Amino acid sequence: MRWLRYFLKCVLGGFIAMQIYFVIQIGLWAALNPSSTAFQRAERWRLCGLHWSCPVQSSWVPYDKISSNLKRAVLVSEDDIFFQHMGVRVEDMQKAWAKNQQGSGKSKTALRGGSTITQQLAKNLFLSSEQNYFRKAQELLITGLLETMLSKQRLYEIYLNSVEWGEGIFGIGAASQHYYGISPSSLNREQSAALASALPAPKCFDKAQYCRKANIHFPTRQDFILENMDRVVLTPIPKQKAR
Repeated sequence: MRWLRYFLKCVLGGFIAMQIYFVIQIGLWAALNPSSTAFQRAERWRLCGLHWSCPVQSSWVPYDKISSNLKRAVLVSEDDIFFQHMGVRVEDMQKAWAKNQQGSGKSKTALRGGSTITQQLAKNLFLSSEQNYFRKAQELLITGLLETMLSKQRLYEIYLNSVEWGEGIFGIGAASQHYYGISPSSLNREQSAALASALPAPKCFDKAQYCRKANIHFPTRQDFILENMDRVVLTPIPKQKAR
């Protein structure tokens, strides 16, 4: 049994070391911008392999240089109460679980998601696209670290600058230039709603060849986002003190 105890100690030590790495990395991002994410690096490898030049677009844009229209539109599309929750929406996760169980015999691309913006960010920054319980548990741990160590505005800034908006297009700086040839600060309501509608299936929004596996009607989603943009808030709601 000695070898088993040794093996378990190694696994535990590796797990703890990995969490320490996450803590250090997230702590640095309080002041420094991430140069890339795990998802970006995986996509770059898929598109370009070992080639030095690669058609991957990304440019960092400070939070205050991004249109409020875009910020509101993305919240409606992805996580309308992002500034009010602590990183996880339990009810949505339960609904997603139930829906996915019902559709377990179908293609994985049809399964419904229940992730918040912070959970999406945790996955994109550090994790692979594999679907298993360990990866989901690690995603929740990283989500807790992100919410604890970074402000909501900083989390949203990193998300908007790293999320995929098309094949090889990452972040709102690259997306606004690619689709409209303008800076993120100039995006109007209609443009913002269109870009936000792309997030569930960004490659399909960019190139029709990827739409075979996507089940989304972008114009309908855009209309919904436009109708609801004014109801979301862009700042955390202060907690009321107990009387």
